[in-house]
Amino acid sequence: MKASLLLLALLAASGIARAELRTWKDASGAHEIKAELVGVQNGKVTLKRENGTTISLPLASLSKEDQAFLGGGSSSGGSAAGDWPQWRGPNRDDISTETGLLKKWPAGGPKRAWVNEEGGLGYAGFAVVGGKLYTMGLFDAEEKLLCFDAATGKKLWDLTVGPIYKNGWGDGPRSTPTVAGGKVYAIAGQGDLVCADATSGKQEWSVSLQKDLGGKLQGWGYTESPLVDGDLVIVTPGGSKGAIAGLDAKTGKVKWQTSDVTENAQYSSIIPAEIGGQRQYVQLLMNSILGVSKEGKVLWKSEFPGKTAVIPTSIYSNGQVYVAAGYGVGCKSIKIDGGNAVDLYANTNMVNHHGGVILIDGKLYGHSDKGGWTCQDFKTGEIVWQDKGIGKGAVTSADGHLICLSEDKGTVALVKVSDKGWEEVSSFELEAKSSQRNPKGKIWVHPVVSGGKLYLRDQEFISCYDIKG
Repeated sequence: MKASLLLLALLAASGIARAELRTWKDASGAHEIKAELVGVQNGKVTLKRENGTTISLPLASLSKEDQAFLGGGSSSGGSAAGDWPQWRGPNRDDISTETGLLKKWPAGGPKRAWVNEEGGLGYAGFAVVGGKLYTMGLFDAEEKLLCFDAATGKKLWDLTVGPIYKNGWGDGPRSTPTVAGGKVYAIAGQGDLVCADATSGKQEWSVSLQKDLGGKLQGWGYTESPLVDGDLVIVTPGGSKGAIAGLDAKTGKVKWQTSDVTENAQYSSIIPAEIGGQRQYVQLLMNSILGVSKEGKVLWKSEFPGKTAVIPTSIYSNGQVYVAAGYGVGCKSIKIDGGNAVDLYANTNMVNHHGGVILIDGKLYGHSDKGGWTCQDFKTGEIVWQDKGIGKGAVTSADGHLICLSEDKGTVALVKVSDKGWEEVSSFELEAKSSQRNPKGKIWVHPVVSGGKLYLRDQEFISCYDIKG
């Protein structure tokens, strides 16, 4: 501990503050360092100084405030074990690090811990942090940010975010809240972005992606889940002021906007990536895939032939970016070489509408409108296997298994992660289904695993199942 404090003091003495750097303090409060968060793993936090050098410290050596900041779900890798702080989890890859889950579910499915009918209408997903579950819902003409006790399902608070978003496939919000640094950030269907205290629900600030950032509302509303990376909130308003914007996480003030890329927003969410030693943000738009620096500079760009709607979140690994879309478009992968994006492949082996794709051990898993549930080789784009399985739906993963949810009947399947074929172990049908769902709408909220629980939703009904046993 003494060595860590001494090193903190030495680094603090030599560091020069920058706007994007955060001030970290030790447990005594006597020493501090200004550095960027790199990540948290195995009880240690890695920080990066202004000059590029890094330091790794025990998490316990930091102040309670800093530990709370990390446990609050920073998308830079600071979520606590078991937390699911944002869309697709801590790393936006839909891969849970939890272990010790049931390898087979009982007949009829795992035990249901609770169900709550106060979720409101819409298709908003879940963030689960510090024993609390965050989501959104439509109540009459208002869209609200909601907080529940994750263990009991009891509603703790709600906050009005924006007016109703109306749509022929179902009204209400479509995005997942993001929890970071003790705050929760959420986007309503019409593009109202709010920051609130994660404990009390008190609003800190609000920004309109349309009115303030020049965005244009698309046919299915704003569905993006905001990315919080250190002191930045990164969103995609689209429009003439710039497709992507970086806001100050504390104030909502605009730090930058990509005025050189002015495509309208689509429905995909941004992912962070370290490419060539540089932190950047990767986003998929209707006509392009692009990477943007922390300062808002467009670093590279590649054409994409989107149609109607581009929805799935991009995937990044080892210099390679992968994207997919529905409506017959299929998938594309590129290699990032400096400022160049080199095409690797483009095909219709994975025509993923909006259920998501997961990368595990060099293989991609997801549902394709062409061929059903698909295992695809990440490097080559070739099909490894395909199976109709439980029908079209969404997917997440945990403890060596895929958890697949069919959009029609609400069938939930536990499937082994395997490049040998569809190996379904168990299945059950979601019990609590809504009679208020629009006739055109389906069970579209993606499943989430957090703290040994499986969270599912159909409109106002939020269900929690115990999959730890």
